[in-house]
Amino acid sequence: MKKIGLFLLLLLTHYWSKGQGFNVKEYKVDIFLQQDGYFDVVENYQVEFYEQKHGLIRNIITSYDFNTNHPNGISRREIYISDIEVPGWNFTSSGKLAQRFDQQISIKIGDADKLIFGRQHYEIKYRVKNALIFTDSQVMLYWNIKPTNWYADFEQIHFNIHTPEGSVLSNQNCFVYSGAAGDTIPSLEFNTKYDNAVFAGLSKPNFISNYGDAVTILVKLPKPTVAQVDFGPSPTQQNFWMFILGGFLFFFWMIWRRLGRDKKVVQATTYYPPEGIDPAMAGFLINDSEDTSDLTALIPHWAAQGRIKIKEIPKTWFLGSADMQLEQIKPLPNGSKNYEQTFFNGLFSGGNTILISSLKDRFYTTMNASKTYLKNEAKVYYESAGLKALAWVRGIAILMAFLFSFVAFYFWGFIAAFASLATFIFIAIMAFYMKKKNAQGNEVFGYLKGFRQFIKLAEVDRIRALMAEDEKYFEKTMSYAMAFGLLKEWAAKFEALDIPPPSWYSGSSGIYSMNSFSQSFASTMSSASSTMVSTPSSSGSGGGSSGGGFGGGGGGSW
Repeated sequence: MKKIGLFLLLLLTHYWSKGQGFNVKEYKVDIFLQQDGYFDVVENYQVEFYEQKHGLIRNIITSYDFNTNHPNGISRREIYISDIEVPGWNFTSSGKLAQRFDQQISIKIGDADKLIFGRQHYEIKYRVKNALIFTDSQVMLYWNIKPTNWYADFEQIHFNIHTPEGSVLSNQNCFVYSGAAGDTIPSLEFNTKYDNAVFAGLSKPNFISNYGDAVTILVKLPKPTVAQVDFGPSPTQQNFWMFILGGFLFFFWMIWRRLGRDKKVVQATTYYPPEGIDPAMAGFLINDSEDTSDLTALIPHWAAQGRIKIKEIPKTWFLGSADMQLEQIKPLPNGSKNYEQTFFNGLFSGGNTILISSLKDRFYTTMNASKTYLKNEAKVYYESAGLKALAWVRGIAILMAFLFSFVAFYFWGFIAAFASLATFIFIAIMAFYMKKKNAQGNEVFGYLKGFRQFIKLAEVDRIRALMAEDEKYFEKTMSYAMAFGLLKEWAAKFEALDIPPPSWYSGSSGIYSMNSFSQSFASTMSSASSTMVSTPSSSGSGGGSSGGGFGGGGGGSW
C-alpha cells in the first residue's frame, strides 16, 4: 500500500510539473559574496516552452522559521531582496504588503498580451542581505541555488560561488547537496572544482532535478572574511509601533481625565429612589449604559402601579422554558417618557393580553428604539462636552483600528497589526464610559448609589420599620433592585418578614411566599429578556542538507 501511495505521489508531482508547460534545459547561477556582508545573485535560465505561455515566475522566500534543532543554530530570520533586474524582459515584483502576506517575493516576467513558445533565455539579478550565518569563528553562505518549489525539471545545473579574494576553498569547507529536501549527504551528482576563490560545480550527465528536489550550496569561511552586518531594522525601528500606540493611549487617558472622568460624589443614605427617576433611568445612570435589564425592570414597576398583571405560564415540555403572560389593566399616563411609551406600546400593540414568547425574533427593533430613547433622555444628566468627546474618540478609534492596523502590518508585521487592532478596539469600548455627569447627574447618582448600597446591606429590622410605614414598600422598590441586578438578594430579605408576594403576579403552581415569588419571577424575567432581544438567525472553507538553506521558493510559468 505504501509503495502504491508513493507511486501516485510521484505521478501527481510529475503531472503537476509538466502542467507548467516548460523545462529548464540549462541553468547557471553565479553568486558573488561581498566583504560588506551581502551577496549578489545572477541566475541564467535556458528554458524550453512546449506550450504557449507568457513567461516565468520566480519566487524567493523571505521569511524563515527554522526549528530550534537546525544544524546551524538559526531559528527565525528575515532576508531582504533588492536591486532586482531582468535584462531584456518586462517584469514586476511583489510590493512590501504582498511580501508581508506571502512571506516571499515574486518576480513575474513577461507580457500579459504576448505569448511565447520554444527556447527562451532569462537572466535574473538580485541582491540578498541578512542571509549569511555567523558563528563565533565562521561565516557561512547557505543558499538553495535551485529550491524545491520549481514546477519544472532542471536538466543541467552549473554554479559558481565567487568568494572574497584570498579565500581558501576545498572540499573541507565547500559542499553541495542535491535531491529531496532534508538529505544531509553531500551530493555525488556534481563535478566540483576550486580555483581563484571560486567554488564551481557542474551537474553530471543525465542529471535531472524534479519538483520537490533542491540543490543547495554551503560555503564556510573564516569569520573575518566577511563583515557581520545586521541589515534588519534597529530595536527602536522594530518597536516604534509600541511608542505610537502608547501615545494614542496616553492621549485617550488625557481626554478621559479632562472630559470623561466623573467627580467623586457623596453617597447619600436613602431608602427610596430619587424622585422622578424610574427604574430604567436608575439602571442607566448607575453604570452609564442602556442595558436590556434597565427596560425590563419597567415591567414590575408598571405592575406595582396597577397598570399590568403578570402570570407565569408553565413550560410545556421537559427541555422547554416557562412563558410569561402580560395583561394591560390601564395605559400609561400622559407625559410618560418616550422610552416608556415605546416599550409599553410595543408590548401591547397586538392587544391587551400578550405572551412574551410571541415577541421572539420581532421585538428587538422595539427594544433597540427604547434603548435609544433612554440614552437620549439621560443626556440631561451629562456634560455635553463629554458626550461630544465620546463620539469623536469612538469614531477616531474605529477608523484607526482599520487604518493604523493596515499601516502597522505594512511596516512591522502581524504582531504589530494585531496589537494595534486590539488597542483601538479597547479605546472604542472604553470611550463608552467617558460619560461625565453634570451637577444634576452627580446629585442623582449620589442618591442612587446610596439606595443601591441600602438594598445590598439593609438589615431586616430596618426593612420591617419601612414596611410598617408603607406596606407596598417591596413592590415599589423591587423594580429598582432588578435594574441594579439585586432582585434575588432584595426579595430574600423580605422572606423573614412573612409578607405575601405581590398580588399582581401569579405562578404556575401557586406563589405562597416571597422566596417562591423571587425564584419564579427571576426565572421568567430572565427568559423574557432573552426573548425580547432575540433576532432572526441568518443562514449562509558539513551540517547542511538539501533544501535546508535560505533561498527557498521556486517558480513556474504563467
